[in-house]
Amino acid sequence: MNLEDQRDRALRRPVHDDRTAAVLGISLAVCFGVCFLTGLYSHFLQQPPSWLDWPARPAWLYRVTQGLHVATGFATVPLLLAKLWSVYPRLFRRPPVVDVAHAIERLMLVPLVFGSVFLLFTGVGNVARWYPWGFYFPAAHYAAAWITVGALIVHVGAKARVARAALARPPRSPALVSVDPPAGALGRRGFLGAVATAAGVVTLTTAGQTVTPLRPLTLFAQRRPDIGSQGVPVNKSAVQAGVTDAATAPGFRLRVRGDVHRELELTAGELDAMAHDEVELPIACVEGWSVSARWRGVPVRTLLDAAGVDPEREIDVTVESLQGGGRFRASELNHHQARDRDTLLAVAVNGQRLNLDHGYPCRLIGPNRPGVLQTKWVTELVVRT
Repeated sequence: MNLEDQRDRALRRPVHDDRTAAVLGISLAVCFGVCFLTGLYSHFLQQPPSWLDWPARPAWLYRVTQGLHVATGFATVPLLLAKLWSVYPRLFRRPPVVDVAHAIERLMLVPLVFGSVFLLFTGVGNVARWYPWGFYFPAAHYAAAWITVGALIVHVGAKARVARAALARPPRSPALVSVDPPAGALGRRGFLGAVATAAGVVTLTTAGQTVTPLRPLTLFAQRRPDIGSQGVPVNKSAVQAGVTDAATAPGFRLRVRGDVHRELELTAGELDAMAHDEVELPIACVEGWSVSARWRGVPVRTLLDAAGVDPEREIDVTVESLQGGGRFRASELNHHQARDRDTLLAVAVNGQRLNLDHGYPCRLIGPNRPGVLQTKWVTELVVRT
């Protein structure tokens, strides 16, 4: 039997036929779509366009979107491997292309396959906080996502008719009728069942980072979010940020300045005396983990009022950290976020005074914000109109 005959026979086996490829393709498209949209949301929340003011509500939205982002990303790993296995005989077809449209379709497989592998490999590495590469992960991941999704859209358009025919009952073409699998070989249902089980197990053992009832099953999750000092995990310690001395210095002052009627300077003790508001808010990380905590602090809008900022005036507030450098040493609050009742400069968490690793003497905590924008060791609020 020559290579072409072997390929044709393989393509008519249930694990390699068009129906199996269509089912896996649809599943992959859904997972990639969810990953792409939730990833875009995180990207634009961290780097918002000048024309877009993200709302502070609902408070849980970022937590849910990033939990979905990571869970579906992990579920995509077995789906992608199964999809590649189901279609690999098609790579050896002869002739390789039959016309210009087919050539474009096959050419789009290059960014689609390599982009998918790149996204999943780097995404899993980021969740594990393992960076064996020299490039900046967010920028590369963002660019690769657009390229991959663009190639996916072309591929879906090219294969839509084949997928419809393959999923029809009964098949519309004799060429789509599968031969019986060899004795002892896995059939279509068994193969798809195994893939679904693998994806389900990976999802269940990852989603506990976000879904509290699944927390005991977090085998593949980066961490148990309920394990950490004061009941909250720490991504960067005070020692790593180099702020230990500045945060504990007697001369520490929180300053409110910029476009204000009067500048404020408050000591850590004065902040403590003003900190009467308590809120239950999640802190959520782009790595997929999140945890709710009880925070006590001073609403940012209270400090703005004390500085004489007109509550009707559209403002932005830059929240500056004692941290000397780093990509996220400062964050931005738009007008809606700064005036939200639950946006606090927190001084306590879960009934305990913030320790150094959680941002002593005060840190930002606000609804619907990435963890990297919940700035720790806050020293200044700079108001701009």
